[in-house]
Amino acid sequence: MYHNPVMVKEVLNMLNVLNKRNGLFVDCTVGAGGHGGAILANLGERGRYIGIDQDNEILAVAKSSINDERAMFYFANFTGLKDVLEECGYTKADGILFDLGVSMYQLKNHTRGFSFESTQRLDMRMDTNGKELSAWDVVNCLSEEEIVRILRDFGQETRAKLIGRLILQRRKDNPINTCLELSELIVKAYGGRWTKRHPATKSFQAIRIYVNRELEVLQEALDSALGVLNTGGRLCVISYHSLEDRIVKHSLRQKNMDGQIALLTKKPLCADENEVRENPSARSAKLRGGQKI
Repeated sequence: MYHNPVMVKEVLNMLNVLNKRNGLFVDCTVGAGGHGGAILANLGERGRYIGIDQDNEILAVAKSSINDERAMFYFANFTGLKDVLEECGYTKADGILFDLGVSMYQLKNHTRGFSFESTQRLDMRMDTNGKELSAWDVVNCLSEEEIVRILRDFGQETRAKLIGRLILQRRKDNPINTCLELSELIVKAYGGRWTKRHPATKSFQAIRIYVNRELEVLQEALDSALGVLNTGGRLCVISYHSLEDRIVKHSLRQKNMDGQIALLTKKPLCADENEVRENPSARSAKLRGGQKI
């Protein structure tokens, strides 16, 4: 399944790929390989690309679609960036990219438990071999108070209390086993009415973030990335919701105040109208970056 990478031209420019054609670029969230393919298309013969992802299935998709001898792929969480580089024989990189979105492949693959319409068991783990709680565990085992906190803190869901109460009422009789069962319950909390965005969007986002500890590991990963950048190397991050963007913004600003990086933009870059029209998922994307001093 094809996945449109977001703001490709802007990413290439911010990473300074054309002026570092023989450099090393690391894609910490390779996904289906959209940005990776674009980076490699602009690298020279001695340029190198490392793609990292904690989702083995989508990593296989990226390997198949890119198929370039200048590319290396690693199954790892991006907090392990330094170790991955060392295993590849490097200590420093010229550009590092984080695309924090979930790929269309993951969303539309009903076996993974991300889709509102999936009749498969709730999961939402990026690393399906990991020992972390799955979405099923969150929905069926945590207290009502904890579920409400997760929906509110990680999804900014205004109907968190009502949804939490409905979940507890439902699971007294039977577990909530599938994504479809959960999304239908959330739709009920909204009275069965919505406009453009599905009512379950924020709740599913919140559970996914909690299950994969996405916000917890992001700050650690940004710090790690700065440590392995060459002087003059660039760190670029695409975020898709305000919680991620706030962490990225504050981290880059603090590093700028500490004299570690120069900010590449005062405000985040966003996709233009044409791209949003062709690729609606680009609507919420924000690109920020910094250059190591």
